[in-house]
Amino acid sequence: MCFQLKPEIEQDEGISLSFHLSRILPHMVVIWDKPYFYALGKFKKDMRYWQIFKIEWESILEQIAAEGIKDFSDRTWQFQEVPLTKTVSANVISLLAYQVLKTSKPYPFSSITALSKNGVQVRREAKFWAEPIEIDGTSQAAITLTFKSKFLLTKTLADFYLNHPNKDNPEKLLIDLNVRSLSGDIQGNGTITQLIKEPSLIHKQKLIHLAKSEISKQALQDNLSNKLLVAVKFGKGKKLYEYGITALRPCVTPETASKFGVNWGDLLKEAKIPYKKRTELLAIYKEEAENALNNYGFELGLSINSRHYPELFWQPQVPIENTPLLFGNGFIGVQSKILTGLSRGGVYRRHNKFSDPSRPIRITVLNFCEMGLDYFVEQLKQRLKSYKFDSLFVTNPISLKNFSGTKARATVEEVVNELEVVNELIEIRPDIVLAFLPQSDRNGDEEEGGSLYHKIYDLLLRRQIASQMIYEDTLKNPDYYKYKNILNQVVPGILAKVGNLPFVLAEPLAIADYFIGLDISRESKSRLAGTVNACASIRLHGKQGEFIRYHLEDALIEGEEIPKRVLEKLLPAKELVGKTVLIHRDGRFCGQEVANLLEWAEAIGCKLILVECRKSGSPRLYNFVNKTIAAPEKGLALRICSTEAVLVTTQVTEEMGLADPLRLTVITGNHPALISPPIEQVIETTLKLTLLHHGALKMPRLPMPVYGAHKTAKLRLRGIYPSSMLEGDRQFWL
Repeated sequence: MCFQLKPEIEQDEGISLSFHLSRILPHMVVIWDKPYFYALGKFKKDMRYWQIFKIEWESILEQIAAEGIKDFSDRTWQFQEVPLTKTVSANVISLLAYQVLKTSKPYPFSSITALSKNGVQVRREAKFWAEPIEIDGTSQAAITLTFKSKFLLTKTLADFYLNHPNKDNPEKLLIDLNVRSLSGDIQGNGTITQLIKEPSLIHKQKLIHLAKSEISKQALQDNLSNKLLVAVKFGKGKKLYEYGITALRPCVTPETASKFGVNWGDLLKEAKIPYKKRTELLAIYKEEAENALNNYGFELGLSINSRHYPELFWQPQVPIENTPLLFGNGFIGVQSKILTGLSRGGVYRRHNKFSDPSRPIRITVLNFCEMGLDYFVEQLKQRLKSYKFDSLFVTNPISLKNFSGTKARATVEEVVNELEVVNELIEIRPDIVLAFLPQSDRNGDEEEGGSLYHKIYDLLLRRQIASQMIYEDTLKNPDYYKYKNILNQVVPGILAKVGNLPFVLAEPLAIADYFIGLDISRESKSRLAGTVNACASIRLHGKQGEFIRYHLEDALIEGEEIPKRVLEKLLPAKELVGKTVLIHRDGRFCGQEVANLLEWAEAIGCKLILVECRKSGSPRLYNFVNKTIAAPEKGLALRICSTEAVLVTTQVTEEMGLADPLRLTVITGNHPALISPPIEQVIETTLKLTLLHHGALKMPRLPMPVYGAHKTAKLRLRGIYPSSMLEGDRQFWL
């Protein structure tokens, strides 16, 4: 059956209402696909159920409102049946199948415990969503089925709180703690943002009336709830949900694992699922999904595979690691031979301050970890020399022994301030500072005052001085024997951070003249609902992927959308006129961003290719060898439709898990400033742009125009950014 509601319903309301209808109606699932609702029942022959549904519509809504769903408690909608066409869209069928799996009682999927220790469990759980796919030009109904490992504490939040030595300071113990609802009335993790101490009886009675489950009701009536309730925020929504603490369970995180008597590293190791086990789990979950879907008349076909659908899969004609890279003096190399390229050709382009080869890189070493560094510095000097750069070192050992966190940070600030004065007097202002930090600082950001790492980073960045931090355990690690491996990683980054360009693509990218990464980063407000957002940056890259410059937006902004004024400021008219520009948006374009970008592009006379680059919510891709799942090859892509694909950009070992693909979506439309190239060309371009990481030898997951945007944004939200240098040509974030 198909129906709609009058007045017209918004998307969030439609999705929420369809979930609750599916939850409370026996033998029926409901989904919303703008502007209609679609309902599917188990029994084909008994049409009386549909008539009852229409007649009792208002009482059904009242039942939902009675369960405390505030969004629907004061709304009145007119129900109107819509005649079904002969063909229901693949998207609707996919959503109905997803809703069956999501709301079936009992839940169709097994929860498999892989490890149990001290009340902490590592569990394998199914993960699924609607994912229509285009085959031979026609959209086909499909779902994605995968799984994930979850860490679960079997104790309640009350057990954790009452048995903790800090229970007399509940704010410090509970605020910002991740929790889950025991009743499952709300899916996913939430964060405790507020405490309600000694709530009034009237307040509790109101909450009991609104509670959706017996577990929540009981928790609001026990003795502990007379002393303390907690307010929890789930996901990105602003709404707060108040609970008695016996209705919640703490989540196991890196910060809390030790409190529960387990090692976080051991949990992570167990969370990685071997390929053979993955194969078994997928078979189990597919069978369980099929059993649930059969009740509603669905049949699951074969998984999408290259044997039956070779046209859906894409790989580069030349393996991505063999893509030619251009170094200095015209030397051509490949990604696995970056060090050879730097030794034989030098950097592709020197920064203008190093145009004279005799001008050394001025490096100040701050040694905060009380270990000998003479050998390392000598090795570093020789390595830079082999890449055709002289260097001048000044070493400054500083003892922080027996200093408190506050005293240590004060000492660091004093050292950096004196460093600049001394160096100016002797006319050796450093180009970059190497700071060697004690291992105890690694978790410093969990403390109120923050880490030495970010303290130094901030002080130097505000002075437009590049930095490289190295922790003492890195130097002591036997894997870095004689510092060879750490030099391999650090030295190319030093060269790039001071403004040089180590290498570019040897062959220009045909799709566009310029490449831009556009990002907005979100961070939760401390102890409040909602988020503070920062438009982090754009990065401008040329036709060979060469980094040209960055631009940071100084103003913080609210909401998901980048404002029009900010977009126009970030896209330089003088440089882009008459050019084709590919913009990778980190995440989805929001609100009027696309319209505003196209309006600006038309005004300044350039063409845009707009591509969403999402890091989550993509189907997993696998190789299949000897009837067992194996890791996908880097560069493998699956074409979802003519404008969308998922792309594997990383190669990981079995011990590390499995590559999580990127999802690329090309924006289409009839605007004169918009170009929509074939998705295969966008895939190849995105893949090649991952080759240009100058701060490490390993290819990153993201294309370089958006790589590091998250780090830059986090720094910006902490107030750490080059305030006098909102635009520059040095990759300080590497």
